[in-house]
Amino acid sequence: MKKLINIRNLIIIIGAIAMPGAAQAASLLEIYQQALQSDPQIHEAEARRLAALEAKPQARGVLLPQLSVGGEWTRSEFDGTSVEIDSDGSLGSLSTTSESEVQRWQFTLRQTLFRWDQIVGLRRADKLVAKAEAQREAAQQDLIVRVAQRYFDVLAAEDRLTSIHADRTAIARQLEQAKQRFEVGLIAITAVQESQAAYDQSVADEIAAKRTLATSREFLREITGEYVSTLSAPGEDFPLIPPDPNDEASWVSLSLSQNLNLIASRLDEQLARDEISFQRNGHYPTIEIVANSGESDTESDRSFNNSPFIPADSDGSSDSVSVQFNLPLFAGGSTSSRVREAVYLHRASREQLQRVTRETERQARDAYLGVISERSRVKALQQAVSSSRTALDATQAGFEVGTRTIVDVLNSQFSLYLAITNYYQSRYDYVLNALRLKQAAGTLGVQDLEQIDQWLTERKPPEQVIAEEEAADAAGY
Repeated sequence: MKKLINIRNLIIIIGAIAMPGAAQAASLLEIYQQALQSDPQIHEAEARRLAALEAKPQARGVLLPQLSVGGEWTRSEFDGTSVEIDSDGSLGSLSTTSESEVQRWQFTLRQTLFRWDQIVGLRRADKLVAKAEAQREAAQQDLIVRVAQRYFDVLAAEDRLTSIHADRTAIARQLEQAKQRFEVGLIAITAVQESQAAYDQSVADEIAAKRTLATSREFLREITGEYVSTLSAPGEDFPLIPPDPNDEASWVSLSLSQNLNLIASRLDEQLARDEISFQRNGHYPTIEIVANSGESDTESDRSFNNSPFIPADSDGSSDSVSVQFNLPLFAGGSTSSRVREAVYLHRASREQLQRVTRETERQARDAYLGVISERSRVKALQQAVSSSRTALDATQAGFEVGTRTIVDVLNSQFSLYLAITNYYQSRYDYVLNALRLKQAAGTLGVQDLEQIDQWLTERKPPEQVIAEEEAADAAGY
């Protein structure tokens, strides 16, 4: 008698997940390179880094001599009368009319001798640049993890769709044969109804799996800027390398010293402390040396009591050098308020540093344990797949001789599908935890993606697998 479930076909369809595909599949490194060119988040981080780099020349610039030039042109007219006492003691009036035009220009050279805010500003600029570099490197490492996460999310969604379709195909065959056996009186109607219910559920699951796959691909497109239909996946010989060093305490120590987000947070705390000194500048004196050099040219005409205009032109030049000292005495309490504000912000930055330190330690421990547990889980699930296949074969044989029910067969078939998808997912989780562990330690780089790429192989997309399986069914295979 023909078997109710063609287990061989089911395993062939599931195995197609890891089979090479005809189209050129994109590797993890290639997807990362696309993201590096297209991801807005990494471009934003790069722009912020370039902006922060300008803090150094700005802080240095105010310490250098400041040269300025100014000019003035003024035209004025005057017409008035004044009362005067003549020599004989009588009162008289004097009418005066004048027109004048003045041109002035001046060069000013100013050099700071002492300004505490400029000294602190130069010191802060170095830390701002260092913080920007750390944040840029952290953004690049975050991009690696985000790309890997969405890359493997797509692979997991493809695995699920392929497996669900294989399960639905097997249930469809089972339902057809159950109807045939019911018609000849070999099984009860309940077996047909249970097969129909399982088939209906598998159809709904396949619809949901297609939606999940489309969403996963959209998330990947969000980073890369374009759709990628075919991805490479870990082969069956993908190695499960233990962490190096294989010690949790060593990874925690490394993370607390090299984690880029933690380094940036430490620099934030130092900048907040420098801000206190910067605001205290309002209490400190300033000393500057100022040199001026200028010329003026005045053209003026005057008339008294309507007499003819008399020219009164003048021109001259002036040079001066001065040392200017300024000591703030009272500013309405605003300086003291700004200092208190800076103290509170520094307190907040210290608490933030403590929070990031704890988060970093937690991330390192969690990623390390994730790598260790996923290595064991991959091996266990690989064995679970083999056991599930054997159990399905035995359940099928039992059903044919009447010792097992249709529900037992459906459950065994579902267990095989679940074991396979869990097995592939555990391998993806192993890789992601390994990348997160290096990210926590601040050592994650492109070379890690290159190493992973060595173990990736091309495989058919689920749409192609489904199309080939349906074509085979139509051909009667």
